[in-house]
Amino acid sequence: MNISVIDNPAVESAADTIAIAVFDGQADAFDALGPELALLRGAAKSDFRHLAVGQRGEDQWVIAIGLGSADAFDSERARIAAAIVRRRAVELGTDNLCWQLPNGAGDEIVAGIVTGTILDSYRFDRYKPSDEPIVPRHLTFAGASDHHVGVARTAEILAEAQNRARDLGNSPPNLMTPSALADYAVALADRHDAISATVLDEDDIRGSGMGAFAAVAQGSDQPAKLIALSYEPPAAAGGRRLALIGKAVTFDSGGLWLKPTASQITMKFDMAGGAAVIETVAALAQLGAPVRVLAVIGCTENMINGSAMRPGDILTALDGTTIEMNNSDAEGRLVLADCITWAKREGCDAIVDVATLTGAAEVALGYVYAALLSNDDELAALALRCGDQTGERLWRLPLDPAYAEMVKGRYAQLTNRTEQRVAGAITAAELLHHFVGDTPWAHVDIAGVGDNGRVPYLDKGGTGFGVRLLTELALSF
Repeated sequence: MNISVIDNPAVESAADTIAIAVFDGQADAFDALGPELALLRGAAKSDFRHLAVGQRGEDQWVIAIGLGSADAFDSERARIAAAIVRRRAVELGTDNLCWQLPNGAGDEIVAGIVTGTILDSYRFDRYKPSDEPIVPRHLTFAGASDHHVGVARTAEILAEAQNRARDLGNSPPNLMTPSALADYAVALADRHDAISATVLDEDDIRGSGMGAFAAVAQGSDQPAKLIALSYEPPAAAGGRRLALIGKAVTFDSGGLWLKPTASQITMKFDMAGGAAVIETVAALAQLGAPVRVLAVIGCTENMINGSAMRPGDILTALDGTTIEMNNSDAEGRLVLADCITWAKREGCDAIVDVATLTGAAEVALGYVYAALLSNDDELAALALRCGDQTGERLWRLPLDPAYAEMVKGRYAQLTNRTEQRVAGAITAAELLHHFVGDTPWAHVDIAGVGDNGRVPYLDKGGTGFGVRLLTELALSF
C-alpha cells in the first residue's frame, strides 16, 4: 500500500474518497466540506462505528465515521474504525482513501488506522484465486506531518508481517509441513544479513536428547524440525538477548487422544505461535531494530501410526527430566519443554514462549485475551503493557507451588496430564516452568485468539496474533 501525508485538509487532496471523524459534541466536523453535504451532516452520528456517506461534486466521496467520545478514541478504536471505513470505501470503488486526522491525534492513531486498513485488506486466495484488486491502493493522511511518515511505515511493516503469519496459518497442512516451514525460515534468513538460520532435523532432535519433542514427532511420517533464527544486528552487539519460542505443530490430530471432528478442522492453526515468532523476527529485521533475539520454533505434526506415543510412556527431556506421557493431545508442552532447554543452552537473558497450548485458556478467557503466566513480575508487566499498546491483550494467570505439585508424576518426575482436571492452562504452564527454572520467562497461551478473530479488522482464519505484541516487547526489552 502506498502511504503518504499532506498538511492540507482532506478536501484539498486528490483522493477520490475522504474519511472524517465525528465525535460527541463536535458539530464542526463538516464545516470545511461545503454546503452540498448538508444531507450528510444530518445523517452522520457520533455513535461509535456509525457510517454515513455523501458526495462532494462528481469526483469525491465523503465517509463520516462515528467515534463516540474523543476521550475514548484510542489505537484500538482507530483500528476498528479504519476497517469499517475501508470496507465502505471498497464498495465505493475507492483507489485513494484520505483520512482527515482528528485534531490532536497522536502517533498511535496514525499507526492504528494503517494497521486496521492493512489487516482488513487481507485475504487468503492462494488456492481460490480472485481477480478483484485489493483496494484502496493509496492511503493518505491529511493534517499530518513528515514525522507521521515513519510512524505509518513502521505500522505498515508490522501489519504486513502479521498478514504473512496469517498466510502461514491458513496454508493447508498437506503443504505447510515442518519441512516447508523450515524452508520458509531459511529463505527469510537468506534475505537479511542480520539473521542466521539453524535447522535440526528429526535425527538431530532425537540424537541430542530431546526425548519429549521427539516423542510427539514419532507418530508422523513428516520429519520434525527445530528451527532457530538468530537476529544479531551490529548495532545490538553486547546487548541482552531475548529468546522467543513458538509452538509450530503443523497439524494436531490429538494422537491417540483423537480430537473430535469439529476440532480437527482447525488444527492446521496449531502452528500459530511458531508463525508469529518467525514473522516477528522478519519485522525486526525490516525495521533494523537494535535488539538481539533468538527465535526457536519447535515444528512437528502430532499424528498416529504404529510408532505413535502411548499412554504410560515415559519420556526423557533434553535436561534429563522424566515425563509420564498420559495424554497425547497435551503435546505442545512436550515440544516447548525441549525448545526451552535448547534456548537456555544457546544463551539468553529472558524467554517468552507463544503457543496454542490449552483449550482451558480459551474456556477461561474466550477470544478477548490471551493467557499470560510468568515467573518474573517485571517481564510480565512489560508484556501486559505491550499487549495493551498493540491491542493484542493479555490477562495474567497465577503460578503457585500448589499448581506445580499437580504436574508431579506418579512414575516419573512430571506428567503431562494432571489427575485433577482443573486449572488446565496454569498446570500446562507449570510444566514449562520446571524447564525454565530461574530464567525470567513469560508464557503466552493463544489458544483462544490464534484463529477466527472477532474484531472488525480480523476475519475468519489465522489471526497472526502476537507479531505486533512480540515486536513491541523485543523493542522494549
